[in-house]
Amino acid sequence: MHLNPYGEDVVNLAADLANRRPANAEELADRCRAAGLVLEHPVTAQDVDRTHEVLDAWEKVVDADDERERAGLLNRMLAAAAAHPRLTDHADDGWHLHYRDDRQPLGALLFSLISVGTALHLAGRGIRRLGRCAVTECTVIFADTSRTGRQRYCSQRCANRDAVRRHRALR
Repeated sequence: MHLNPYGEDVVNLAADLANRRPANAEELADRCRAAGLVLEHPVTAQDVDRTHEVLDAWEKVVDADDERERAGLLNRMLAAAAAHPRLTDHADDGWHLHYRDDRQPLGALLFSLISVGTALHLAGRGIRRLGRCAVTECTVIFADTSRTGRQRYCSQRCANRDAVRRHRALR
């Protein structure tokens, strides 16, 4: 599977990695493979470090309160990470579009995928379609892929917890 056109799948991978940062190269590789990413090179400790840097920058995009600030932060990521678009059939499994240079280590690859994927997600679904759970003590990041675009919670469990809290507060 290709993470192409870079949108929903890669934004969900970014949220997963940000919510539970990979501790080592093996974990990073396993989680990327589980998300459908084809790894062309061995994953190193430098890839883990680079991934953490990418996630630090991405979380600033997620936490930006203002649309222009969010777009500006993401544009800086795009300028540093993305290359000109190109068609490729690098795995001999069909032509597809890449917004990155070939043969990059995983950390650099994730920088490109997360930057472009987030931009496509926000441009296609709406600039507010990233967030943190509305439950105060929960800091989980989610990508809103709902039909209505009004997701406020990371899970049904947190939504239920907040509903119970509001109901009890009315008593």
